[in-house]
Amino acid sequence: MSMGQGHKDHRARSAAPLGWNNPRVRSFVYQAAVLIAVIVTVWFFAATAQENLERLNISSGFGFLDNTAGFGIIQTLIPYSEQSSYARAFFVGLLNTLIVAVIGIVFATLLGFLIGVLRLSNNWLIAKLAAAYVEVMRNIPLLLHLFFWYFAVLRPLPGPDESLNPLPGILLNNRGLILPAPVFDSGLIAFLAAFVLAIAGGIALIFWARKRQRDTGQLFPAWRVFAALVVILPALTWLVAGAPFHLEFAEKGAFDYTGGMRLLPEFVALVLGLTLYTAAFIGEIVRAGILSVGKGQREAAASLGLKEGTTLRLVIIPQALRLIIPPLTSQILNLTKNSSLAVAIAYPDLVAVFAGTVLNQTGQAIEVIAITMAVYLTLSLLTSLAMNWYNARIALKER
Repeated sequence: MSMGQGHKDHRARSAAPLGWNNPRVRSFVYQAAVLIAVIVTVWFFAATAQENLERLNISSGFGFLDNTAGFGIIQTLIPYSEQSSYARAFFVGLLNTLIVAVIGIVFATLLGFLIGVLRLSNNWLIAKLAAAYVEVMRNIPLLLHLFFWYFAVLRPLPGPDESLNPLPGILLNNRGLILPAPVFDSGLIAFLAAFVLAIAGGIALIFWARKRQRDTGQLFPAWRVFAALVVILPALTWLVAGAPFHLEFAEKGAFDYTGGMRLLPEFVALVLGLTLYTAAFIGEIVRAGILSVGKGQREAAASLGLKEGTTLRLVIIPQALRLIIPPLTSQILNLTKNSSLAVAIAYPDLVAVFAGTVLNQTGQAIEVIAITMAVYLTLSLLTSLAMNWYNARIALKER
């Protein structure tokens, strides 16, 4: 295109009419109309809700959070009693949701990666068993998974008097899984300081080893040294400063065991259901990610004399992660949101405690639901932010 023609096109665009035929004018009108429609809709619902609250003599606002809850919760990670406030009950339910989500995400990711790798195993039996696991787990609704583990597996267990004792100090009955509880002693601070120092030193060593390899090509067993530091340094502190804790074992009482640490059947069923169900989907994501790596990468690694496990760990998985992370993020978000099904088996998560009991007692439906929705939205956004950051770090960088 000549320079003269470009000037003509520019003048033609500059001289475009300001009426409806101008695309910018139409775009502005459409966006303004949508914005006005959203504002009117929000105003209509807000006015209707306010009118209904006044008609039912229900006060609005968040002042109810300071009122006494008056109900108990079977699992609390922070001090709580019936005299605690609704705000305290909210935090109890939130922490119960977070612990299930964190444990479920860790276990489901680890198991999903294992299943994805086993599906591509050269061993026919192992590959078929992994495939059967995926097909069975992901084609049964999650709610049925929870019902199975809770009603069919955990509830029929014997009572406290006939508790199963699979390992010394570990008891299993229909009231939960009882484990030895750690009781912290005076050497805890020194032990934690040594543990943190070992981790920090190990991370610094890994970065140094990577830089050394890039500069000189020489390998250094950084991960082995890291593991040795994490074990040896705290162990030496244990010997010098004394034990940081001792174990408290459960003792048989009149009606139940006392002491120790108890995992409720509801908690165990929820973690098992979420983990096994989500791991099936993660396994397929991992399998697809590994298959996306070109066959030539594996052949090149074999020509260099790398073993199958080393090839998978150092060549295949790092490349596959770039395709695994985005769908894996969706599964992690799904696990966190699916934990709200805990209400079906009476586990006291955020939905059961706050959007259930608190809502029924106070009648503050709008405030309670708004807070609950805001919590899940915040958790999802934070998870997406963290996963997107990690995905950006491992993405291919163009030169």
